[in-house]
Amino acid sequence: MMERTIRVTGKGKVSVRPDVIRLLIKLADVRESYEDALKQSTLQVEMLKDLFEKFGFARSDLKTLSFNVEAEYESYQDKNKDWKKRFEGYGFVHRMKIEFDADNSRLGKILYAIAHSPVEPEFKINYTIKDKEGAKNMLIGKAVIDSRDKANMLTKAAGVELGEVITIDYSWGEIEFMVNPMHNLMSACEIGQWNEDESYDMDIEPDDIDVSDTVTVVWGIR
Repeated sequence: MMERTIRVTGKGKVSVRPDVIRLLIKLADVRESYEDALKQSTLQVEMLKDLFEKFGFARSDLKTLSFNVEAEYESYQDKNKDWKKRFEGYGFVHRMKIEFDADNSRLGKILYAIAHSPVEPEFKINYTIKDKEGAKNMLIGKAVIDSRDKANMLTKAAGVELGEVITIDYSWGEIEFMVNPMHNLMSACEIGQWNEDESYDMDIEPDDIDVSDTVTVVWGIR
């Protein structure tokens, strides 16, 4: 006799307060030779590491997300109005991140220091959380409870009794706990107000991070 089952997908939702600032930094430039592009990238990264070191960071706290160097070409029209390309040099793009406890005062000082350094990066500010695993476990737990509540409602309406859990199906995919209150990459000089304490007055109050996920549970019924 085939076992009778009910398959129910539960949805969990959590709202968590961001407590970590993630500063995403982009360095880009074009140089005449491939070697010069590599040297310039290394020089600018070392200058950034020197800067962050003054704020108590370890040099290894500045993490590379991606780095590439490729030939750059410019399109132009010759005297016959034909479109052609000419070699401009080698362009590098170096994307990095650094994270620290959410603190607008510290953020303002860091951005001020970057804006007044020889390095001219672009950046954006994201907020995330420290305890991602704890938030994810809470999310899964709520999804399972939602599945059970729905299963109880359905079996009660059908005049049968809910049995034991047979299987639980969960994707274990990556959940991004992140909110971005400032959407566009921009120069540090365009942010905040400069005050005499050598810092930008950052008035950023990020929203809570709202995430959801699903769990599918197969229950026996009797």
